[in-house]
Amino acid sequence: MNATSAIQALEERIQRIKAELASLGDLRPGSLSQQYNVCGKAGCRCKDPQNPQRHGPYYQLSWVHRGQSTTQFIRRPFLPQVRTELATYNKFRKLTDQWVNLSLRIAQAKLLAARKARAK
Repeated sequence: MNATSAIQALEERIQRIKAELASLGDLRPGSLSQQYNVCGKAGCRCKDPQNPQRHGPYYQLSWVHRGQSTTQFIRRPFLPQVRTELATYNKFRKLTDQWVNLSLRIAQAKLLAARKARAK
């Protein structure tokens, strides 16, 4: 496989990645965690010395955007939507990482081809 066909194959892969990126739905960064807590009421089930049962689960979404850390509680009915958006964001990150890697390989291949052409 010569340099031109290798570059063309890499560019075709980038085009497929672009098409996949264009088809992604709603996305959001972050991580989702379950939180349980203990209240301050005396005699509550969470304070039982024998069998304490914490309140929860509460779902907390945390993310950093433009250097600012943010946390938000997510109600149970919205969990499926948030989980889907998180998965879509992870796919977005994976695809953009692949795109960058392929672009670097193309740049290296073009540089190598130019050196070989100059050496002739």
